[in-house]
This record gives sequence, C-alpha cells and structure tokens, in this order.
Amino acid sequence: MARSPRLELFALRRRSAAERATDRGFQQLAVALAGAVGLLVFAILLTVFTGAWEAIQTFGLSFITTSDWDPISEHYGAFTAIYGTLVSSSVALLIAVPLGVGTAIFLTENIIPKAIREVLGVMVELLAAIPSVVLGLWAIVVMEPFLRPFLTDLHRYLGWIPLFSTEPQGPGMAPASLILVVMILPIITAISRDALRQVPDGLRQAAYGIGTTRWGAIFQVMLPAAISGITGGVMLALGRAMGETMAVTMIIGNSNNFSFSLLAPANTISSMLANQFGEADGIQVSALMYAALVLMLMTLLVNLLAQQVVNRLSLKY
Repeated sequence: MARSPRLELFALRRRSAAERATDRGFQQLAVALAGAVGLLVFAILLTVFTGAWEAIQTFGLSFITTSDWDPISEHYGAFTAIYGTLVSSSVALLIAVPLGVGTAIFLTENIIPKAIREVLGVMVELLAAIPSVVLGLWAIVVMEPFLRPFLTDLHRYLGWIPLFSTEPQGPGMAPASLILVVMILPIITAISRDALRQVPDGLRQAAYGIGTTRWGAIFQVMLPAAISGITGGVMLALGRAMGETMAVTMIIGNSNNFSFSLLAPANTISSMLANQFGEADGIQVSALMYAALVLMLMTLLVNLLAQQVVNRLSLKY
C-alpha cells in the first residue's frame, strides 16, 4: 500500500532533521579536536617560554647573536647552533628537492613498467621507517668514511672559498646535511608523487594534442599544476630537517666553535639540546629552553610561510 504524500513529506523532514543533527555533531567534534590541538601547541609554547624566561631576562636578544656557550662563566649564546640548524637544513633541501621531485616524476610517468614503479615507490617510502639512530650509525660507519676523500679533494681545490676552508677530519656539517637528505627525501617524494597524480589526465592529453613532447608536458603542464602540493611537501620536509635530533647529533661533530665552512664540525639546536639537557643545571637549563623556544618559533614560522605559499600558488594555478 502506497504511503500518502503527507506521510512521505513527514518522513523526508525527519531524515533532514537527523542529517542536520549529524552534521552539527560532526562539526562540533571537529571544532573540539582542532581546539584541543591548538591548546596543546599553546601549552607547549607556554611551558618552553616559562622555562626560558630567566635566560631571556639575562641575555636578551644577544643570546641569538652571540656564539659563546660557556657553562663555567654562565655566558650563553646560540648563534652557532642557529646557524648550523639553518645551513644544514638549507643544504639538505638544495639536494633533496630536485632529487625528490625527479623521483616523483619518474614514479608517476610511464617510463618503466608499473610493477617496477610500485616497488621503487615502496622502497623510497620505507626510508621514512628507518629509525634516525640507525641512520646516524650508518652515517658514522659507512657514509662519512666513504665521503671523506671527496670532501678532502673539495677542500684541496676549493679551499680558498670560505665554505670549504677547513680540512675534513670526520663528523661535520656536510655529512649531517647529507644524512638529512636521506631523511627528508621520502617526504618530498611521496607528497610530490601524490600531487602529480592529482593532476587531471585531461591536461596532459591537451598538451599532447597541441604537439608538445613528454618533457614539455611535464615541465609546462604537470609541474605547474601540482606546484602547490609540491611546495607544501618541501616546507614540511624543511620543518622535519630543522627538528631532526639523533642522526644529526651523531654525525655533525657537536662543536660550538663558529665556522662558515661546511667541512668543519658544527652544531644545531636539536643536537645541543640532546647533548646538554640531561646534565644541565641552573641558568644553563633556562638557556637551553631559550634555544628550544627559538627552534619552535623558527618551525612555526616555516609552517606559516608554507601555508601562505601554498595558498598563493593554489590561487595562481
């Protein structure tokens, strides 16, 4: 027996009311979870700021611009560690971005059979599953001895350039930057590959239709269309590189002596915290918290910059 139009309208209204209630519940849950994340970030920032307050009052902004780190005289400056953090991350990005984006292009194009591409993609992503301490051991035992002759030749022929002015003796900025390449490469490759896969196939076919080549379609159509996602992945990798601790601590040399050379032992904020926080006391603890606050603000700045860049590129393309 068919229901009357009035009963059908009543049932439709009940379903609409239930759907609206479900939507409101999901919205409230999403707002609550997002608010919890925001409160957690604020709580961490407040805790670090509170611990750093004594050092902020004592050293002020000179903490950022000086390189002295002397627990005996209780005079601290984090410029060497800040410089090491920025330089090691930047050098790693300069190497990892073309390598990661190129790998993503190779894995998304029909250059080799799909089965092989899938296996290679899994192998690249498995790099992210290797613990950082294992990568640090590998860097000490295998990578650094293998690279030392090349770095020595680099110093021999280009030692007149400040970036290569010191003779490599072992751990230093260059090996630390290269191990960061290994650690951020899966991030850039995976996100770039996903961004390229999201580009509509019609764009590629339209490029082929007007007579372009495969590489013309990649560089003139595919990459511009996926640039916002690729940029987001690069910025995420930069934040990862700036905060890496164990692998960098094991291979960078942990020296607070400032040097422009990439071949000299150096330091980062993360490695300095890992080495000294367990044995610190007095104002040194506050100084380390001050350095942690600087690192946290640098990371937040990178994420905000990434969001702005992604938004602009998304609007452009």
